[in-house]
Amino acid sequence: MHSPLPYRGRFAPTPSGPLHLGSLLTALASYLQARSAGGVWLLRIDDLDAERCRAEFVDAIQRQLEAHQLHWDEPPRLQSRHAAEYEPAFGRLQAQGLLFPCACTRAQLARDSLPGVDGPVYAGTCRERPPPAERPAWRLRAADGELRLDDAWQGDLRRRLGTDIGDFVVRRADGGIGYQLACVVDEAAQGTTEVVRGADLIGSSFRQMHLQARLGLPMPAYRHLPVLLDGCGRKLSKQNHAQPLVPAAAGDNLLHCLDLLGQAPPALLRGAPPPEVMQWAQAHWNASRVPTGPHLQPGG
Repeated sequence: MHSPLPYRGRFAPTPSGPLHLGSLLTALASYLQARSAGGVWLLRIDDLDAERCRAEFVDAIQRQLEAHQLHWDEPPRLQSRHAAEYEPAFGRLQAQGLLFPCACTRAQLARDSLPGVDGPVYAGTCRERPPPAERPAWRLRAADGELRLDDAWQGDLRRRLGTDIGDFVVRRADGGIGYQLACVVDEAAQGTTEVVRGADLIGSSFRQMHLQARLGLPMPAYRHLPVLLDGCGRKLSKQNHAQPLVPAAAGDNLLHCLDLLGQAPPALLRGAPPPEVMQWAQAHWNASRVPTGPHLQPGG
């Protein structure tokens, strides 16, 4: 009987802005899950989108994590420095005949995409069309069948590949490797054994599971947190102008997140410095107390 692999978790922010409370919620849960398993915690920077990502935000994110006592165990992995590692995976998919070129514009996608449980699903517009003259995006052709994910926080999740997932991009029209393909190569390269992320990324998890199966890559476990909403009921995000984390308030930020995660930190920790809060959090982390469901309302 094989012994289980040593636990390796990770946090993978996009440096399009500094971290906010929703980011910290995910980072903290991922970190505590790794530490409770006696494992390591890794930092990956998802910076493939050169138009949105900035080097100053990479530095800011690292400073914010350190201020909140979230220390990674190995050098951070920046996707932008590993572009050559993604090409063999793309080539393997292409050699299997699983890809097709797509010339749809954003306007066409907005008009023609079908409603899906995790968001819009590509309508298959270019599946049987001749290759476009201009540089296309490349999509993975969705197969028939169903994927199942046994999620400790969201329960038994299932998606039909054809109708719920659809054909998705693995290379953008500008030539860059798509997010989903880069992520599965990264998880394998870093030896990730469990991914802790927000429930808004359940659709991405299914896409990545599909790619892992096609590429013969190890499949980590997935665990999805409820998404933190703002006061207007929207996802707390950079796009919705979420306020950046203030390092000076790190102790209070951590306690707020521990409350949201159902950990019920004691009142005597109010006003305690971040190292003391994290010492308590690591000693008392209980993943079974994390709320289930897709969303967390402001304040709890």
